Amino acid sequence: MTGEPAAGARAFPRILVLFAHPAYHASRAQRALVEAARGLAGVTFHDLYEAYPDYDVDVPAEQARLLAHDLYVLQHPFYWYSVPPLLKQWIDLVLQHGWAYGRDGRAIRGRGWMHAISTGGREASYRGEGFHRRTIADFLAPLEATARLCGCDWLPPFVLHGTHAATPDQLRARGLDWRRTLEALRDGALDLDAVRAGDRTDVAVLPGAPAD
Repeated sequence: MTGEPAAGARAFPRILVLFAHPAYHASRAQRALVEAARGLAGVTFHDLYEAYPDYDVDVPAEQARLLAHDLYVLQHPFYWYSVPPLLKQWIDLVLQHGWAYGRDGRAIRGRGWMHAISTGGREASYRGEGFHRRTIADFLAPLEATARLCGCDWLPPFVLHGTHAATPDQLRARGLDWRRTLEALRDGALDLDAVRAGDRTDVAVLPGAPAD
């Protein structure tokens, strides 16, 4: 971790990755992201399906984990335009009224919130004229509303598109993009104003960076 935050940036020195994949053993795409980012300084990796195979979420422990971090990254495959079931259960149970939202619910106000998503569909299919008729941002709108209700600073997602057809080299490259993105968020090296003006948080699409 070096230097001062860039103009328009904010450093998130303690990042919590809340990972949810019910079939991780069979995932090439999410494995590439996990292997690139796991063990990164300042990043806590928390596998929800590993921690709660019976879906019995330890709410006090999860709330304490949230309080110990500055940015929450919900990392998951895109399940029916949303999140896997255990992650939805986690949201329902952990973000309690009076704690995360409501008149007295200010526990995580001011923290950052974003998603890191993998999709089988190509980027072009997530446009108004594409196969799915909606953008990723459209589908994530309820989650954005949840984050904002809790007073969190919403950032656009990191998205790995086209996972079914991606080659091993392409997956490794996007894994490195993800690692660099986490490092930049941790160190305050991303211009968040520029990020919010776009549709994803990704070092590969910032001005002056190579396109993927």
